[in-house]
Amino acid sequence: MRLTVIIVNYNVEHFLEQCLLSVEKSCRGIENEIIVVDNNSVDGSVDMLKKRFPDVLLLCNKENTGYSKANNQALRIAKGEYCLLLNPDTVVEEDTFKKCLDFMDNHRDCGGLGVKMVDGKGKFLPESKRSLPTPSVAFYKIFGLSKLFPTSKTFGRYHLGFLDKNKTHQVDVLSGACMMLRKEALDKTGLLDEDFFMYGEDIDLSHRIIKAGYKNYYFPSARIIHYKGESTKKGSLNYVYLFYKAMVVFAKKHFSDKNAKAFTLLINTAIFFRALLSVFKRFLAGIFFLLIDATVIFAGFLLIANYWETHVKAMDGISYPKELFQIFLPAYIIIWIISLYFSGAYDRPAKTSRVFQGITLGTVFILIGYALLPESMRYSRALIVLGAIWSILSLYFYRILISYAGVKRFSTKTDSPKRIAIAGKSREAERVADIVRKTHPDTGFIGLINDENDNNDNPNVIGTWNQLKDIIHIYRINEVIFCSKDVDANNIIDLMTSGLPENVDFKIAPPESHFLIGSNSIHTADELYLYNVNAINAPSNKRNKRFLDIVSAVFLLMFSPIIIWFIKHKKGFLINCWLVFTGKKSWVGYDNTQSSITPQKLPGIRPGILHPVDAVDTNLRTNDVAQRLNLLYAREYRVTMDMRIMAKNFKQLGRLSKV
Repeated sequence: MRLTVIIVNYNVEHFLEQCLLSVEKSCRGIENEIIVVDNNSVDGSVDMLKKRFPDVLLLCNKENTGYSKANNQALRIAKGEYCLLLNPDTVVEEDTFKKCLDFMDNHRDCGGLGVKMVDGKGKFLPESKRSLPTPSVAFYKIFGLSKLFPTSKTFGRYHLGFLDKNKTHQVDVLSGACMMLRKEALDKTGLLDEDFFMYGEDIDLSHRIIKAGYKNYYFPSARIIHYKGESTKKGSLNYVYLFYKAMVVFAKKHFSDKNAKAFTLLINTAIFFRALLSVFKRFLAGIFFLLIDATVIFAGFLLIANYWETHVKAMDGISYPKELFQIFLPAYIIIWIISLYFSGAYDRPAKTSRVFQGITLGTVFILIGYALLPESMRYSRALIVLGAIWSILSLYFYRILISYAGVKRFSTKTDSPKRIAIAGKSREAERVADIVRKTHPDTGFIGLINDENDNNDNPNVIGTWNQLKDIIHIYRINEVIFCSKDVDANNIIDLMTSGLPENVDFKIAPPESHFLIGSNSIHTADELYLYNVNAINAPSNKRNKRFLDIVSAVFLLMFSPIIIWFIKHKKGFLINCWLVFTGKKSWVGYDNTQSSITPQKLPGIRPGILHPVDAVDTNLRTNDVAQRLNLLYAREYRVTMDMRIMAKNFKQLGRLSKV
């Protein structure tokens, strides 16, 4: 057998499906076997594999054994002369495998082969070719010198930026995302080192291939799209920790004791500073604009209080006590900031009207509390009102000012409706267009791009594939969807890398599927969608839903001695109130008891006491209705939906189900 393709999967069902579709095309004419090792996925991957790819050899693990162990399971039973380790978040060209096999046949010294990888926006991924992470190379990488001088032969060695990305080169390290291996070389080097759980195993194996007398080649004539895995999340602290720890394992295994100790010290220092920097950045990003607002309000309030005390209260011989500024003013500011937050004043895109709503709501709460205070603590109602007016005006104009200064966080510009071009033959392009119309009703424009040989009179056709660059310019297209049934991966990558504008997003629609995959990253939430069910994931909706849960749970608990007599399951009512308050449940969540749409196929929310199907009469609660209402609830969510469902099913608030 010529080729064994090995894919390790962990909870990326839709990406795996698209990957396998491209793998099957690339395997045509090659004696092959495809092995998928599933590391205990819960997203429906296994069921999808059994239904759509019955010829794929599936190995199911009962736990996440890690990348190395899972690959070794398949390598031990692989029959191919060559073995390809491939990530599930990839798309390969139709001739990728043939080109790679021909190259390795013609270069008997080639033990491992890597290809040119581009992300979902067509940008070259520098990790396609790498150098051995010696202490000096690692130092330049960790402290950013390789990023500052990417083409330097001294500082840019990590990604070998001084080598032409469009030419074949011998390299030290190949990427485990797509690594073709000669089985003969594996027999000499041994399998992947299972001490590496997720990262570093490709570096280790690449190094052992060279030590065994073979060479590793970077081969740009073969290309793949790599969405850069969800488990990676390269900006996360967890990734930094796991990756650098893998480097320590590598150093201890391959470097001398002296170099290994120096390398370990360097890595641990890097982990500490990266962790400190990450925590600081997250903290600062979370409170920065809140602190600015609080400072603006505080400064204005002091000026107003000073003027009021000097020119108004002075006539009566009254001065404000220090408690007003040390206790009450900070309390007022906290209430205003909280009200701004829950009014959506910090959401994107920024809406200045939310400033008015937030400050007004906060002022109402402050005045209610003020009225309940003893007379001796009521320093000035006028100050509160004047402070509120100052807060509204200052925050309003300050947001307008920084919006025009180009600060994206407070940009008042709303995203313009998407203008989409769909590349594919008539029938498939219309099918995908129908999905877009149903799921994105606010889409500004949808045009079809056909094959030049696909003659039809469809009025929605705006040109052919080879006119894409002009079409994007003339029709102001900002998203292109490729129908993989009609447009092969070679053409897709060619078009993506042909110098199109950077503001254009690309997505791929697999045949017979109702989801699109796109962006440069698998973990970008809004780029993978079954249908447009992101409404419930909008920050304002998530916040409002949680706010309703907390307030209603507190209210129901406070008045439970009375309310409980109207509830059917009294013990369950108290339990549910506590579960909702602590965030383990929500009053309303998806119905997964009847519906065939599982929670993994919809945006994640807390499990519910009640379900969208509870909004209809009992005799209408069929499986199909439950499925449609789940989808509608996710797509068109409003907090009033929860309120109506709770009101209609008030007696059922004690209903118990599994958490």
